[in-house]
Amino acid sequence: MMDGNMGYSIIADHATSSNQIRWLVSVFGGIVMCKIAYELTGVISPLIFKGFLKLENKQKLEWKNRGFSTFHALFAAIGSMYFLVFTDLFDEDSKEELIINRSSAASDTLLGMSIGYFFSDLAMIIWTYPTLGGLEYIMHHGLSLFAIIQSLVSGQVQFYILIVLFTEITTPFVNLRWYLDVAGKKNSTLYLLNGVAMFIGWLVARVILFVFLFYHLFTHSDQVKLVFYPLGYYTLLTIPPMLAMMNLFWFWKIAKGMIKTLTKLRKQS
Repeated sequence: MMDGNMGYSIIADHATSSNQIRWLVSVFGGIVMCKIAYELTGVISPLIFKGFLKLENKQKLEWKNRGFSTFHALFAAIGSMYFLVFTDLFDEDSKEELIINRSSAASDTLLGMSIGYFFSDLAMIIWTYPTLGGLEYIMHHGLSLFAIIQSLVSGQVQFYILIVLFTEITTPFVNLRWYLDVAGKKNSTLYLLNGVAMFIGWLVARVILFVFLFYHLFTHSDQVKLVFYPLGYYTLLTIPPMLAMMNLFWFWKIAKGMIKTLTKLRKQS
């Protein structure tokens, strides 16, 4: 394992002035993206759902918050899939450079914008606590910010960060479920189909994909040991399991809800 001086030299090499400017711009861009999506949600929603204007202020706040949450989820998931699947950035045989050390200006920008989102959402959660979520959301966002910032500054383990960011693909289903519930569509076919899609999506993206992540960490342990010491190394060994435990807890709740709904429908038929 590399010593502390070597680890900090990696960070220093990656943190050039041009990189730092790009990071700041991308983080700010992520915050602006959230603000625009938040305001647009408030403008478009009354055109789609007439009852929006009759909602309580807390519901309107959460409605618009989930608007920019959905936008970021799609942005992060599509961007992550692009780097993981459709480019050779992390292809085992495309470069001699270790996978843990691979990054690009574009992937840095994606991480920076996601940092802007998590900052924005975490600020709203804390400011309006507990309207937009409890301690589990603060923990999730805090851990995510900590890991993404480390990866961005060091230029390491972006492969694993992008895998975790791709799991945001489940967020639109979670938000749509909330929208339909507030709109009084809990007994609709769309609500049922969305619940099934959310269950399958969560199983694939937040359970099975995490199994692959841990498998990749195990089979590339020789590279993992070279992550800048000691903070990055132990972060990589602790944060993914903590996120996985939260994902399993939420998956259990989703599964219980789906079983309850399907059982109710079967009794009615």
